[in-house]
Formats: sequence, C-alpha cells, structure tokens
Amino acid sequence: MDPRPLRGLLISDFNVQNLAGYLDNDAGEPRVRAHVAPYGQVEPALLDRGHQVWREDHDFAVVWTTPSGAAPSFKGILEHVETPLAGVLEEVDLFAERLASLLDRVRFVFVPTWVAPSHDRGLGLLDLKTGPGLSNTVMRMNLRLIEASDKTANLHLLNTSRWLTRAGRDAFVPKLWYMAKVAFGNEVLREAARDIKAGLTTVLGGARKLIVLDLDNTLWGGIVGDAGWENLQLGGHDPIGEGFVDFQRALKALTRRGILLAIASKNEEGVALEAIRRHPEMVLKEEDFAGWRIHWGDKAQSLESLAEELNLGLQSMIMIDDSPVERARIREGLPEVLVPDWPAESMHFKSALLSIPELDTVSVSAEDAARSRMYAAERLRREARSSLPSLEEWIESLDLRVEATPLQPSNLQRATQLLNKTNQMNLSTRRLTESELVSWAAGEGRSVWTFAVRDKFADYGLTGLLSLEIENDTARIVDYVLSCRVMGRKIEETLLHAAIIEASSRGAKEVTALFLPTKKNMPCLAFLRASGMDGDEAALSFRWDTAREFPLPKAVRLTRHPPEGRAR
Repeated sequence: MDPRPLRGLLISDFNVQNLAGYLDNDAGEPRVRAHVAPYGQVEPALLDRGHQVWREDHDFAVVWTTPSGAAPSFKGILEHVETPLAGVLEEVDLFAERLASLLDRVRFVFVPTWVAPSHDRGLGLLDLKTGPGLSNTVMRMNLRLIEASDKTANLHLLNTSRWLTRAGRDAFVPKLWYMAKVAFGNEVLREAARDIKAGLTTVLGGARKLIVLDLDNTLWGGIVGDAGWENLQLGGHDPIGEGFVDFQRALKALTRRGILLAIASKNEEGVALEAIRRHPEMVLKEEDFAGWRIHWGDKAQSLESLAEELNLGLQSMIMIDDSPVERARIREGLPEVLVPDWPAESMHFKSALLSIPELDTVSVSAEDAARSRMYAAERLRREARSSLPSLEEWIESLDLRVEATPLQPSNLQRATQLLNKTNQMNLSTRRLTESELVSWAAGEGRSVWTFAVRDKFADYGLTGLLSLEIENDTARIVDYVLSCRVMGRKIEETLLHAAIIEASSRGAKEVTALFLPTKKNMPCLAFLRASGMDGDEAALSFRWDTAREFPLPKAVRLTRHPPEGRAR
C-alpha cells in the first residue's frame, strides 16, 4: 500500500461531512483524506472540469445521491404523480454517463445504490407493482445503474441496503435531515466508510488470499485427540454441528473464487488428518488445503513456515482460531496477519466469516477459481521433487510450457489483476487500472506481453506480465511481474529471455531495468543480481547488450503468439 493517504472527493446532494470524518479518522489501511464537494453541487462537480473541487488531484470519488438527486423525475413518484418509468430510466442513463466521465479525473468511482426511506410505505400492496410503485422504481433504477457499471471499468457500486439493515431503526433520523440535511443515521455512515475502505483495499490489490484455520472447536466441535474423530460435533441434527458444517461450506465456496485455505493446529498430524479423511460430515477435504502445519509447536512459526512454502506474504493471511490466547500471540508476533475476533458459538461462524471485508474481490478469473486445485497439484510437485537428486533435474521433469501473448481484450482483466496483486517478483510494483494499462500500451514504442504457464501436473494460467518501452536504441523493462506460484522454476529467466528477444527484434541494442524497492519485492532484486545482467548497485539499475544471447532455459518450451493468435 502507498504510505501517502489516498485523497477522496465526496460528492452528494446531502450533507456527508460525518462520512468524511469516519474516513479520515479510521486508522486502518489504506489511510484516507476525504474532501467534501459543496453541498448539493452534484451536477456542477460532475460536469464542470474547471469546478473548484478539481483544483487539487483526487485518487477516488464517492458520488452518493438520493434517487431524485440523480433522476429529477423520481420526485413525481414520491408525490404520487403519474410519471413514465422510461423517463426516469433515461435520466439514470444520463447520470451513469456523467459518472463514467469522472474516470479521466480519478482512478476509481464508488457509488452507493439508491434506497427508498423505510418509513415511507409508498402504495402499500402496490409498492412493488410496475409503474406507480416507489420501491419498484428504485429497484429498476438500481438495475439500470448496475448494467451501466458493468460496462465501465473502475465504476463500483456499493450496497446501501446492507448498511440500512445493519443500522436498523436508526438508519433514518428525520431530525438529522431537518437540522443538518444529513440523510442517514451515523451507523449507516460508519458502515459506508467501512465499505469504501474495503473497496479501496480491494482495487489496490490489498485483499487477503489465504485463510489459515485451527481445527479443534474451529472446523469441528471437540478435541479430536481426546474424543476421536467419530465423536466430533460436526453436522447431524444438532445446531452446533450444523453451525460447523455451514462454516465449512462457506469456506469451500470461498475457494471457488480464489481464496486459499491452510491449517495451523496443535494436534497429532495423523489423528487430525484421519478426521478430515474419514468423518462423513466433513465438507472440506484434504485437497482443499494448500498446506498445513499440524504439530505442537508455536503457531506463529507455523504461519511463517506456511508463508514460505506457499510463496505468499504474511500480509496475505487471515488467521481464524477459537483460542483468544493463540489470536493474541499471532497479533503480537505477526502483526501483518489479520486475526479477527471470533465468536464463541459455531452458529455465528459463517456470518463472522462472510462479514470480513478483506475477502472482497473486484473480479473472479478462471485462474482464481482453479487456484485451490493448483496448490493441490503443487503438493504433488514437491513429492516428485523429493524423489529426484537435484533441483535442476526436478525442474526438467516438470515439462514446463510457457505461452507468451500480447495484451488483448481476452487477457486484459487477468493481466491487470496480476499487475495490481503481485508484490514479490515485481520490478516496479506499478499499479494501473484496465483502462490505464490499455492506454499505456497504446503509446509509441511500447508493448505488453502476458505469460501463461503449465506443466505435467496442472495449468497455472496467466502468471507473468512483461512491458517494454523502446526509445532510440534502448528498450526499458517497465513491468516485470511473475506470480509467486511459479517462482524458482526458470520462468523468471524465460521472461527475461522474451524481453531481450522482443527488444532485439525491434532494433534495440540494449535492454535496461530499473528496480524500485518496496518492503515486499526483494525477491525480484535477488533474481536480477543473479541473472547475469550488468548491474549498477548504487542505482539499482541493470542492463543487457542485445548482441549477446540470453538463452532460454532448456527445461522450458516457449511459444510466442502474435496478436492474431498464430504461434510463432
């Protein structure tokens, strides 16, 4: 995360000063400095690029309006005046266009959805009928806005209804409206601030990737070493057992959108694994876990060991444990790990899990959905490695195949996701939106390539990205990004080989790379130092003369595809 507070502009047709206060005073990452546009100046702020609110740069905008603030015809619905729905929806379309226009001034736009006041019953039984119904019209307006946002990268909608549900009777406070033009109660604004911060974390690549779980009284009820797997509370006609099963189902669902699971438990490994393999009510199976540390040692050391094995940073982890003592140990020893407070009863486990905002995601790619299977295959690779005498022989036995493809619409989403989420093997940790990446790649002398990797065990999917900028006789590597899933298997050298081949084919006489250090990308520097490139240690810059061959690793078969899709 950038240490500089993110600058956000709040645009609304009601008073949102309290929301700005909640954003400013939240000490969690990312830090935010909120600026409030003049009250009620929604259209001028959206349309006038010379408006005073744009005298300073902003990273993101929040545009929160009442339904009539976005679609003036909605006032007729409120007053029970016959109002054509088509006209209201046309105004929503116009509003969506104005929102999209903000994206050349800010990187991200967040828009809370519209809600009807809970105290207004509208037309009672007719309220959900098409035409006169207040609630029906609000739903259709939101659906129309959702359709527009689906077509606009970096325009994100936030679910206001959930905030109102959390706030209950205090969601709307008429006195606040009449005295200060505050449309919602403070609990709604607090929830809004949490979701805006969670959204920023997600779009900036800070979402968590791995949930590490305790076993006893966390995945099941009881202590397996004492009770035996047959006597655990898990499933059955029992509210406690049902709670554990539903928790496991929720965890399983998360694996289908790319979240990894692991185990850190103080237990006998054989006893614990027998429970996982044999208990008929276990939803999670052995292959659902990317790794485990089941022993009587320190759990903080277990988490560090898992992070090393899985090539993930501690900042990617969430630890779920029923023991307050173990939670305190992890918080103190490994502050980068997120350790949520955990309810005492299993019947609350599922809701606690699904309320963790750090598990949010912007998109789910095919690689995300298959990630758990990839890590299961990785265990097989490690077993194969243990039977071979050297690392080189093990890598050669994998039958590695790499396909290089230029950036194009079919790989844009995954390429952007990789660019924004990868921290360790990342030359500059540059973060770009989809539109920014496309715009950059279209510049003269620039090219962006993606790399998909597979071996005899599994398909890793798109796991590498390389961008070059050629000026005169020099090709500069701007982005050099590789997923931790394929580090240490000669794919690093393959990307560098591809960069030098591309540069040479376009007339460059040298290739340069400038390393921009962060707290997390030291593995990239270590590779560059060992790559054979000429290095300037003081400047952290590296170069290669294209007259010299940079050989493709013999363990790798590389296929390069031009934009038309024909291999060469």
